[in-house]
Amino acid sequence: MKSIKIGNAGGFWGDDLNALRRQIEGGDLDYISSDYLAEITMSILRKQQLKNPALGYVTDFVDQLVDVAEIMVNKKVRMIANAGGINPMACANEILRRLNGRIPLKIAVIEGDNIMELLSDKEMASEIDFTNMENGAFFTEIEDEVQSANAYLGIPPLLSALETGADLIIAGRVTDTSITMAPMVHEFGWQLNDWNKLSSGLIAGHIIECGAQGSGGNFTDWHLVNKWDHFGYPIVEVYEDAHFEVTKHNQTGGLISINSIKEQLLYEMGNPAEYISPDVVADFRTIRLNETKNGTVSVSGIKGRPSTKLLKVSMAYQDGYKAVGSIIISGGKALEKARAFDTLFRKRLNTNFVKMNTEFVGYNATHKSLSAKVEPNEILLRFSVYDTDKDKITHFGKSLAPLILSGPPGVAVTSGRPRAQSVMTYWPALIPKIYVKTTVTALDNLGNILSTHTVSSVTGYEEDAQKVAVKTQTSSAPSVKEQTPDKPGTQVVKWEQICLARSGDKGDMANIGVIARSSIIYGFIKEKLTVNLVKSMFADHCKGKVLRYELENLESLNFLLEESLDGGGTKSLMIDAQGKTFAQALLNQLVEVPNAVLDSLNTNKQ
Repeated sequence: MKSIKIGNAGGFWGDDLNALRRQIEGGDLDYISSDYLAEITMSILRKQQLKNPALGYVTDFVDQLVDVAEIMVNKKVRMIANAGGINPMACANEILRRLNGRIPLKIAVIEGDNIMELLSDKEMASEIDFTNMENGAFFTEIEDEVQSANAYLGIPPLLSALETGADLIIAGRVTDTSITMAPMVHEFGWQLNDWNKLSSGLIAGHIIECGAQGSGGNFTDWHLVNKWDHFGYPIVEVYEDAHFEVTKHNQTGGLISINSIKEQLLYEMGNPAEYISPDVVADFRTIRLNETKNGTVSVSGIKGRPSTKLLKVSMAYQDGYKAVGSIIISGGKALEKARAFDTLFRKRLNTNFVKMNTEFVGYNATHKSLSAKVEPNEILLRFSVYDTDKDKITHFGKSLAPLILSGPPGVAVTSGRPRAQSVMTYWPALIPKIYVKTTVTALDNLGNILSTHTVSSVTGYEEDAQKVAVKTQTSSAPSVKEQTPDKPGTQVVKWEQICLARSGDKGDMANIGVIARSSIIYGFIKEKLTVNLVKSMFADHCKGKVLRYELENLESLNFLLEESLDGGGTKSLMIDAQGKTFAQALLNQLVEVPNAVLDSLNTNKQ
């Protein structure tokens, strides 16, 4: 059966700069995909472009690509990346300028995700309200402050770009999964209404889109991972019938196992019955995993439903200013001194900010009341403020350094004078596909235009979204934490002993996927790990509801914590603004477990 190999070489802007070379040189690949555009990244790119109109793309990608372009062309490996950000043509031109015609690299550039001009279209405005998908806020509240607006494109323009024969495809805001799906559809000729095959492609893309996190990075059982200094990024070998295997290059570090793949599947998941992309709606409850051999996991059985008539839009709007500064406090009674510094600093500031946050790093900064209570020898005292008045932020920045000479001893400033940073806040909305048309431009190695054509985002197979009934729990109010005394026939252990977990973010909402280490344990956590218990654990963070979804096929639970990231992304003052550490906080808590449940661990070791 025909198959293709697709490797990932980057999961975010800032990822390992050597990953692309390792993937190309490490073994045979047909395609490489790299994902750079988190919601927060789009805001950062817009801030850069406002300072320099020639920017707006991922500059690190240019360095990586120029480094390996010759090898890539010689080995006939094709690459797709959304590194173009909000200026993909400039990204392509900079690569060609740096290569100076030395290498016969053909590039296809995809544009059209930028819908800023459409926002002022009166006809369209009468049909679309761009209501905030997360909190229901009206677009009129922020429309005058919008700095960028980009639709999440699917595979149609990518397919058109592949048909040009380009070695490198540079796009802007295409979805994380589409850049991996497109080669499958192109190579195998899948129909754009073959929902099960497309869903399988989407799951493959989801597993590898975050780079090394799909091959053992951030894994709960990190002690099982080897060769951290030579980490292998994930690869999917996809077959024509749409089943695929997850692996990595031989002799590289990392870990591919059923549990490591389960963790990545649960990352940033919402409702598992309707994982929505522009191309298909996948049902994560149908995924079947099988470890075929050491270091290879087979994935099959995935079902899907028709894609919707809408595209998601990521907007960034100007929303005030923030600043962050810190001092280190050491020696005896470090915590007591840190609290004293917090009190005196706030009194000296004598300023009411929209938001001000103090975090005791080394004591409880990320996990608040869930932290183990110890007496630290040193604390990094982190102050952060947010306001719409820039003068207030400037006053904050000038007031921090004087603390070192007029407070308790054992203190030093660890940062320069904090400066006001403009805040670009994320605004998610929806737009009908019919309004979004993209352009594919093919360039030769000298930058000459070989062809250019328009591609519609509409395939003709879309259907109106239909809700699927799924079993879920919804929290009502915080409950008192369940007590865990020892009882006959039970033991008190940390959740990590019986579960694995991974957490992620979407705007102001965090998700925590919890995976049972055995079938018996899954039955136990379904009863024990309730939404009210999770709500009480994260009462310091979660101001909204907690929802729970069950995935019987993965023996897992997925929790959504609404309003838990202090506004999310660039606006949050939390040191962990994306909830990346929430899973570890949960796993570190205690739970009373029957011995019969614990005994199942001995017969279910991965």
